[in-house]
Amino acid sequence: MPKRILVVEDDATIRDTLTFNLKKEGYVVTAAQDGADAVARARSSRPDLILLDLMLPELNGLEVCRILRQESNVPIIMLTAKESEVDKVVGLQLGADDYITKPFSLRELFARMTAVLRRSEQRDVRPEVEEDRLGRLRIDRAGHRAMVDDAELKLTPKEWELLAYLVRRPGRVFTREILLEQVWGYNYLGDRKTVDVHIRWLREKLGRFGKLGFEIVTVRGAGYRLDPIRDVAGTGERAAGAAQSS
Repeated sequence: MPKRILVVEDDATIRDTLTFNLKKEGYVVTAAQDGADAVARARSSRPDLILLDLMLPELNGLEVCRILRQESNVPIIMLTAKESEVDKVVGLQLGADDYITKPFSLRELFARMTAVLRRSEQRDVRPEVEEDRLGRLRIDRAGHRAMVDDAELKLTPKEWELLAYLVRRPGRVFTREILLEQVWGYNYLGDRKTVDVHIRWLREKLGRFGKLGFEIVTVRGAGYRLDPIRDVAGTGERAAGAAQSS
């Protein structure tokens, strides 16, 4: 079945060009020209992916992303003419799956769309093991939730996927490139700093709960590793032999 794409772009030329070329690729396309229209069409057409411009009348792209992310996990790729890292970071923090800076080639856009859609399909497949536990953390894979004791962590979809990936593979070192490929679903198309930003956010959110029984460690020159910790007389000693293979 053809994937349904919602194109949200106030520039008529760009909107029409994207619509035309996406239809040529076999997608079913709905278009919106402002933020309010985008929210309404997303609710009515239930797209498989949204291409969301940042600078929009009525509601800007960041506000649209915030509203839609509260209602669903529909994949969102933000389209922005801004080079500001702040806008990109805020978009990712609000739950966008990826971003692409204008001007961009259709080839790059289609590659990113394919990767994001693939990750979304994998996320929707019911996992064989529905729950993972590590220390005080519980990963509910069926419900896409993370719990510390009885409190739910407020995570964006990508924060959840990254944490779930690491929790299932404690003790192993992963490069930024591997994490990009496994969590974001593409290789070398995105900025490697995306991983660093999401790791920082995870540390901040997990850190509010004190000792959890593990920590996310930066391995200099390599990447990141999730280390289980056995609290021995309050020393926080790392558990020996805790590494597992996937």
